[in-house]
Amino acid sequence: YVCSTWGNNHFKTFDGDIFQFPGTCEYNFASDSRESYKEFSVHIQRGLNSNNHPEIQYILITIKDLTVYLRPKVAVVDGRIVKTPYYSSGILIESNDIYTKVYAKLGLILIWNQEDALMVEVDSKFNNHTNGLCGDYNGIPVYNEFINGDASYNSITYGNLQKISKPQAKCKDPDESQALPSCNRHRHECERLLTSSAFADCRLRLDLEMYIQACMQDKCACSGKEDSFCLCSTISEYSRQCSHAGGRPGEWRSQHFC
Repeated sequence: YVCSTWGNNHFKTFDGDIFQFPGTCEYNFASDSRESYKEFSVHIQRGLNSNNHPEIQYILITIKDLTVYLRPKVAVVDGRIVKTPYYSSGILIESNDIYTKVYAKLGLILIWNQEDALMVEVDSKFNNHTNGLCGDYNGIPVYNEFINGDASYNSITYGNLQKISKPQAKCKDPDESQALPSCNRHRHECERLLTSSAFADCRLRLDLEMYIQACMQDKCACSGKEDSFCLCSTISEYSRQCSHAGGRPGEWRSQHFC
């Protein structure tokens, strides 16, 4: 079971909900929600890069009593910069030019592309025992994340609830009243990109509509600018998730595209 975030502030929970949340504070991405002894937590902080696109600036992981702090090309364990591959008491950190990966024996795998995209997979023993932007992992979409008892939350409210309070943080909560624009005029193009023959092996493995919606939001947000971030980040995520689900995406990048 995989939770991920990518591109233009998209999130996909363990239970399969996809939502957008543009916060730039530090947030609980996924944590063990049991009170007695938390086995793990993953916090993330996003910011804008030099091209004004959102990317993950750092990831803070605790595994039992170990603290791992990741920045692009840097891994810090319990306050010391370490060389990768790094192996110690039940965790392995690997890193190359493209990905940083963390494997924890207690049942967690984390994969970060050192830019915008992060994927966290946790063991099924954490069913019903997680919280954060990745949700409660109860197998039921919408419930308890966006509908809890009589209360219902939009994705911005839900995201703001996951903020880690830090006294010196200079970040504003995104406005909960802002509605997402309707982006239907981009549906045709997004459908075309995501149903290309390269993705034939992915159709039955993933919920295509969710990625079409995310792609439409990207096109809106970039208001017609044809830069590769707007076009490619959701298609890259679709391709990664397809591989992760056992599919074999074909070669969809070309010299002129992404």
